[in-house]
Amino acid sequence: MDRTSVVVITHNRREQLRGTLQHLVALPEQPPILVVDNASADGTADLVARDFPELRLIKLDRNLGAVGRNIAVREVTTPYVAFCDDDTTWQPGSLTRAADVLDAHPGLGSVTGRCLVEPDLREDPITPELRFSPVPRPAWLPGPALLGVLAGLTMFRVQAFRDAGGFSPRLWLGGEEELLALDLAALGWRMCWREDVVIHHAPSKLRDPRRRRGLGIRNTLWTLMLRRPWRSVFRRGAAVLASAPRDRTTVAAVAECLRGLPWVLRERAVVPAEIEHGLRLLEKPQRTSAARRYTG
Repeated sequence: MDRTSVVVITHNRREQLRGTLQHLVALPEQPPILVVDNASADGTADLVARDFPELRLIKLDRNLGAVGRNIAVREVTTPYVAFCDDDTTWQPGSLTRAADVLDAHPGLGSVTGRCLVEPDLREDPITPELRFSPVPRPAWLPGPALLGVLAGLTMFRVQAFRDAGGFSPRLWLGGEEELLALDLAALGWRMCWREDVVIHHAPSKLRDPRRRRGLGIRNTLWTLMLRRPWRSVFRRGAAVLASAPRDRTTVAAVAECLRGLPWVLRERAVVPAEIEHGLRLLEKPQRTSAARRYTG
């Protein structure tokens, strides 16, 4: 496939990554695949080098989280890049369909697909937010308009990704996509969801749910302060904290958020009014979404 590269980031999930790569290399599209090993200590890099020598392996000496994707995109020579986590798999034909959509719509910066959760292939709880997005869309947009994406389900136009600066090293991982999506929108790039682009997710058991929750709360609050008017920061921030358990993880996330205030205020750049309008329309479905529960 000469249009799309696939970038996989991983950390200490050797066996799950093996299955993901076996699936990817068997896809009919035969895309170039880049694997970024975020300083795994379980032999992940050795596995990739030994069992998948045809893939491009990027070994990092420390865990850079989502920024590992940025490093891989520097080496991508195709016009599009599809991100894939070590527990997600693009399904046959979906890379082609997403690339076709990007080909047909030069103002489109990304295409996010429909996620089915293994083993019973039920739709991910985030799906209704995407399928019924209330964000206003131009007539040409080939799907519901988005102001947020999920990296492991999304194909980006490489130029758009680079224009927006990729993923922020400040956020590291956990809800890191929202800031990138807002920066894409501010630059004029559109994002959409497609029912016919399908990705399977087999949620890894090798994760720290409390740490992930803390990062999600911190990064959501930082993104609010970086890009939203203050009235929206306080309104939406209060809703986020009201949905979170009152425990040490939440307190630590808020404390970490507050420690970042100096750089947040320096880098604050509020989105245009049109984008803020779309974000406000999204607040109601976000409040009622089963996918936005800060638990664990």
